[in-house]
Formats: sequence, structure tokens, C-alpha cells
Amino acid sequence: MTRIKSKFAETAVIVALTALTAITTILVRVPIPATNGYFNIGDVFIILAGLWLGPRAGFIVGAFGSAIADAVGFPVYIPATFIVKGFEGWITGIIAGNSRSGSLVRPIIAALAGGLSMVAGYYLFEAFIYPMLGSKIPMFNITDPGAAFIALLPNAIQGMSGIVGGLALWKAMTASSQDLEISDDQFLSGKHG
Repeated sequence: MTRIKSKFAETAVIVALTALTAITTILVRVPIPATNGYFNIGDVFIILAGLWLGPRAGFIVGAFGSAIADAVGFPVYIPATFIVKGFEGWITGIIAGNSRSGSLVRPIIAALAGGLSMVAGYYLFEAFIYPMLGSKIPMFNITDPGAAFIALLPNAIQGMSGIVGGLALWKAMTASSQDLEISDDQFLSGKHG
């Protein structure tokens, strides 16, 4: 597996994956009218971040990349998205651990757990938390348990696309299986290759 030894390079990759999550979430939006939410493909980069860089990066990419995207047109979903997508990246990274062996079992389980946590997390917010908040704060009165049930299928398809896409990108990266042993000094000077 490709590992990044430079903290500067790792930070740059996390920022890039966060931006890719936000951009793909904004550009590929299929509305789910029942919940006032939408289907997107940003989960691909959240799963990739968790598998490749671990739980901290997975959380940052998921929480911030997706919340930034929600700020453009769907701000009411920012709290749910920050928690749900952050957890998706974090749990993927925790389970994946240091998946350096040739086995795909652990990365597949990690990606499945991440994708399923996203589906379950949005169901929890849309069926219970937002209706409860909506009774006190009108802006959260956008969904109910019936609508959340309807959203399960598109959320499951979104989760599967994130699992498959994230695993495919991660596997493509492992195919070249060279460590990026670039020191911070080499990275900053541009003398790394």
C-alpha cells in the first residue's frame, strides 16, 4: 500500500480528498424529494480516505468535505452530514487499520461498515432526530419516519457506490504498492522524484 511519510504531503492529500468529496457531492446531486435530501457520489473519497490514510483522515474528509457541500443549497443537513459522514470515514479507517497485506477481506469489511453506517446514520437523523428537533426548531421539520424509510433505498445505492468506488480507487493505488518515502524537507524543496 502506498503510504505517505511526509506530514506536509499527507495534509495536502487530505485537503485534496476533502475538496474532491465536496466537489463530487455538489456536482452529482440527485434529489430525494421525500426527505429534501439528495443522492451523491462523494462517499467514494470518504471510503478511500479511511482505507488509505486511516480514521483521522477519513473523519476529516467525510465531515468537512460533505458539510461544505451541504452548505451549498442544503444547510439544514450540515449537522447530520458532519456527524454521519465523519463517522463513515472514521469507522472505515478504524476497521481497515494498517491493511498492508494482500488480503482484501479487511478493507472490504471496513468499506462495508462505513457505507452501512452512512445509511443507518441518515435514517436515524431523518426518522427520529430531525422530526424531534423540528417540533422545537421549524427549520428541521423537513422529514419524518415514512420519508426516512423511502430514502433508505437511494441512501443504500449511494453507500454501495461509495464502497465500490472507494475500494476500486484504493485497490488501484495498492497495485503500484510503493511507499512514498519523502521527507518533509524533500517535499517542501520539490526534490522527491
